[in-house]
Parts: sequence; structure tokens; C-alpha cells
Amino acid sequence: MNTFLNHEVIYWDKKIDASLSHKLIREEPLSIYIQGELHSVVMRTPGDELPHVAGLCLAEGIVNAPDDFASLGFCDKKDTNAITVTLNQSRQNKISHLLKRQGFIGRTDCNPSGKKIVEDLYGEIHPLTNNVETDIKKALYCLENLADNQPLRHKTHSSHAAALYNSDFELLSVAEDVGRHNALDKAIGKLFLNHKLCSASLLILSSRISYELVQKAARAHIPIILAISRPTSLAVELASELNMTLACLAKGCGLYIFCGKHRLER
Repeated sequence: MNTFLNHEVIYWDKKIDASLSHKLIREEPLSIYIQGELHSVVMRTPGDELPHVAGLCLAEGIVNAPDDFASLGFCDKKDTNAITVTLNQSRQNKISHLLKRQGFIGRTDCNPSGKKIVEDLYGEIHPLTNNVETDIKKALYCLENLADNQPLRHKTHSSHAAALYNSDFELLSVAEDVGRHNALDKAIGKLFLNHKLCSASLLILSSRISYELVQKAARAHIPIILAISRPTSLAVELASELNMTLACLAKGCGLYIFCGKHRLER
């Protein structure tokens, strides 16, 4: 499946104008049906649809383990823009209250306060107990070289990426997408469906860190997040409550560490 399209553009400056071919990242809707009902429609870059939906379901508390899925597949074998999810009976019974609600963990009421969002998420996600220390220099290296794992970015200059590493800095999973949330869902979903998510301890992001990305990492029990851009205030507040480590690239060379410094050893 093509993740980009070729498009003719006009390049102009004060001296010349010329016709050039540019690669544009594809963006298409993905409809997600849960128990026969439309759950959401997300805009994403085509590819990795099943891991994407699996990661989203984990993030929103719909599933806790791959075995919670009775089935996960395309609505039509020829249609990659619609996914249907069926949960086993045991899981249906446990989350019936979620399925009846109009919003899941990742969605909130109109005009919620930051404090209320953190309180709600804190009630759904327990603080992480993994306090494993990691080499800060090696972690920084992974962040600084994230682009090496972004072939779509090299073609289009417009994709986000999420990469997951284990404690030995082995790359376990990486995904790119037009949306930063989608990229993370895909990267997590790949490991989740293969029962290997427990090995992930370090998340590298191409974007800023928003509270939704902290939520997704916390649901996946990933304690350390490093990103190119800075986190939001709500992301830091939530990560602090959940005993997570947040850091981003600093000017020149180095990291700004916002919380969880105890995991980053020199």
C-alpha cells in the first residue's frame, strides 16, 4: 500500500519558477467498529491498520491483553479503511460501562479542566512501578537519530514517528503516520499483538508530548518518554502523577528533563 502520492508543485523565488514533483504523505479516514457499532473515525496514513486499532483499544481501556479480542480484522477484505473489533464475552462483561458511554478514556466532556482530566485518567491508569535506570547518553542517541528510522519522512518531510526500545536499546518497533497519536498506536499495537509489549521501556517521539501520548504510554507500561519537542503542562502533570519520566531535546546538545529524573543515569 502506498503511503505517499506524487504531486506536481510550482517552485518560485525572485529569479525563477519551475515545475517540480513532490511526494505528499497520504491521509485517509479509518472507521473503527466495536461490537458492530461505529466507535470512531480517525484520519491516518494507510498501513498497519490492525496494530493501529489494537494500540488504540489498549490506550482506551477497551482491552488489556491480546486475548481480549475475539476477532480483529477488516470489514471487507478489499476495504482497508474499515476495521471491525469483536471482544470475547468475558471482556464485554468487564467493560460494558465503557461501551455504553459516549466517550472513552481519551475523550472528555466539553470544557474540562486539566485537573479533572488528570483525576479521571489517574482513576483508570495506575502509577508505574518500573523504576529501572537507563543510560542517558544512549537514550539521547536514540532520540537524536530517530530520523534514521523514518523512511516516509525522508520522502515526504511530513510524517510523525514513534519508536520503542528495550532496556538494552534494541529497537523493538517503529511506526510513522501523518498523526502523532496514530504513529504511537501503531508502534504499540505491533508489540501488543505479538505479546512483546512488556519488553518496551523507552519511547522516542518525533513530536511534542501531549497528555494523550502520556496516557497511551502509561497504558502500555512504558516508563520513559523522550521527544524532539517539549511536553505540555498537562502531560508533565499526568506523567508526574503516574511516576513516569519525560524529557525532550535541549538546544545545542542534551535533554530537558521534566520529571522522573531518577531513571536517567549519567
